[in-house]
Amino acid sequence: MSKVSRFEDLTIFQMARDLCKEVYVITKKGEFRKDSRFVQQIRAAAGSIMDNIAEGYERDGNKEFINFLYIAKGSCGEVRSQIIRATDVGFIDKDTATRLYNDSLNLGKSISKFITSLKGSQITGLKNLNPES
Repeated sequence: MSKVSRFEDLTIFQMARDLCKEVYVITKKGEFRKDSRFVQQIRAAAGSIMDNIAEGYERDGNKEFINFLYIAKGSCGEVRSQIIRATDVGFIDKDTATRLYNDSLNLGKSISKFITSLKGSQITGLKNLNPES
């Protein structure tokens, strides 16, 4: 496993960033782009995933990081729900919806695994490392 020295190095952040970019792509198309409230809502939820991963990481403590990761995971669920809704009203096709749904589901699972790993870690966060060691 490679060393993580910034939140951008985290696989879950990279996955969240990719999902967010895809949400922006689909919300610029067709009828979807005309529903400004829905567009704002799904974009905010997708952005919340990556933002909460970043903010939690920058807190330098596992307890706070884990709390922010749970918020990010909740936002993953919100994005999945919105993908279902967008599909139901005909804003996105079934293939795109399936891909995005699976991407968000896999991201949520990856965040859960990361939370489990942090909970089992001996290191309690960057702020608790001794710079002399």
